[in-house]
Amino acid sequence: MHLVVDDKALEADKLGLKTVGEVLSHLQRENRLVVHVLIDGKEPDLAGLPAIRASMLKNHTVYIETADPRKMANEVLDEVSQQLEEADRLRADAVALLQCNSHTQAMQKLSGCFTTWSHAEESIRKVAQLLRIDLSRIMIDGKPFTDVLASFVDQFRNIRSALEDRDFVALSDTLAYEATQTTRQWKDAVAAMRGMIA
Repeated sequence: MHLVVDDKALEADKLGLKTVGEVLSHLQRENRLVVHVLIDGKEPDLAGLPAIRASMLKNHTVYIETADPRKMANEVLDEVSQQLEEADRLRADAVALLQCNSHTQAMQKLSGCFTTWSHAEESIRKVAQLLRIDLSRIMIDGKPFTDVLASFVDQFRNIRSALEDRDFVALSDTLAYEATQTTRQWKDAVAAMRGMIA
């Protein structure tokens, strides 16, 4: 048996580890996230995960690569912060274009904004799941972040309704005022998550 974790030999026998599953559990207890596994030089089929976990280490060469979940989360939150800045720029551009009656160009900017907001929301939820952070514990302006997310969904509905009605004045107002507050709340949530990770 030869077991390597993050380019360092791990003496499974001394730790009493006999199966791949026991090694994975050991790494999880050390707060390490497994990101890559090779058994005898091959990536195992994850569809057979129970069988993989039950595999005996004896007579196999196992290579495992891990990552620090907190470091990964901070990298994702860095990306989310950049995305929020870009979404805010696109939102401001869309407002300016709407005020100039350049509706088609405004819709292009708004489309990029929607995509960025959606990606940011998904990333925040995944970071919370990875680190087992209860989003209702993150308080923004005296409200749990889950309420901020619900308000964000309502805001999407208002924007969609304004688009369907071709009410560009209401759309511009929503983007200029309500969305500005939402962006600030998202940035505050990212900062709060960073505080919980540290």
